[in-house]
Amino acid sequence: MTGQLPSLHKAKTMAKALRAGASGRSHAQALEQIARDHGFRDWNSFHAAIRDVAPATISAGTRVTGRYLSQAFAGEVISATPQEPGWMRLEIKLDTPVDTVRFARFHNMRSRITGTIGPDGFSKERTSDGEPHLILDTENLLT
Repeated sequence: MTGQLPSLHKAKTMAKALRAGASGRSHAQALEQIARDHGFRDWNSFHAAIRDVAPATISAGTRVTGRYLSQAFAGEVISATPQEPGWMRLEIKLDTPVDTVRFARFHNMRSRITGTIGPDGFSKERTSDGEPHLILDTENLLT
């Protein structure tokens, strides 16, 4: 059992990695194993414990890393406004602008981004391939 519980996104990522490394294991079996590794009897109990955990304390001035529209970024939180329980609207000033367009002949560079992240550290909004618009590395907040 580990001391700190991962975000829901991180737990699912761990299960995907476990499934990829162990042939013949279903995704459900991998989720169950991740839950047991964290001291829970099953995935449902583990999921209930981590689904409403807010991201680590984030406020103006916090250094963050993550991905925005599939582009890696590092930056500083300009504003952090609490929304519904566990959700937070962020405005982030990026260290280096990111290109928000996936087309070779057109570019749209952004140096500031906004988005609302949930308890798992990523937004509800998704790209056409299912990737969240904004994914924050909540386990690796910079100081």
